[in-house]
Amino acid sequence: MKTTTKLIALGAILALAGCAETQGPWRTLRKPVAAAPPTCGDFQSSVYFEQDSAALTREAKMVLSNAQDQARGCAVKSVRVIGLADAVGTSDANLALSRRRAQTVTEALAKVGFGKVDIDAAAVGDAGAVAASGAAAPLRRRADILFAFEAR
Repeated sequence: MKTTTKLIALGAILALAGCAETQGPWRTLRKPVAAAPPTCGDFQSSVYFEQDSAALTREAKMVLSNAQDQARGCAVKSVRVIGLADAVGTSDANLALSRRRAQTVTEALAKVGFGKVDIDAAAVGDAGAVAASGAAAPLRRRADILFAFEAR
């Protein structure tokens, strides 16, 4: 029984030694892998808010950070932020709320790397927030961001 245990241990040691000697396929590359060039096309993002709030959520901050990552390697032609609100409350209050949302997003964009860009901000309040059927659209609790990039 001792001989069997010794043989198993010897086999395990040899197997591990053999693994240490082999190199994976990533070791055989001699040239660095080329990174894809940035895609500098126009795109739109939306940042959503809680009802009656202009505070950025954790998810909204991630969207803005991702936009900054997508802009890397590109020249920014323009950025437009449009604040929206749902139809709950008065039109004046909704317009003020959508302005605060646009301002919040504009300031956050400056913090994540768009500080040197002239950002056009607009607010539409609850205009268009009620469907033809009369139903309110809660997904209008957002700010839309339109990015225009071009290759450098």
